[in-house]
Amino acid sequence: MLQQRYVVKHNVVAIIGFCLCFYFTYHIVSGERSYLRLVSLERSADNLSAQYDDLHQDRQALENKVAMLRPGSIDPDLLEERARVVLGYQHPDELVVFRVQ
Repeated sequence: MLQQRYVVKHNVVAIIGFCLCFYFTYHIVSGERSYLRLVSLERSADNLSAQYDDLHQDRQALENKVAMLRPGSIDPDLLEERARVVLGYQHPDELVVFRVQ
């Protein structure tokens, strides 16, 4: 018993150092601001960035279509396409095929 107190008394610094190392290692691996959380957030940021790029391209395409339909610069082909889709117009010699989805 006396010998155990001697060992603990002389190794207090090492025991405290070990406990601190364990504490910080645990929080580095699985804490709120851990490495695993960082990797997860970076992956999420990459996915959101790719999604943003796709949406940005879609928006650019829509803006280009709208710009072609403005009164000062009407694209005749696009106007005809929109009239066919919205109003259901077709040429007499065309064959219309309906797709079932």
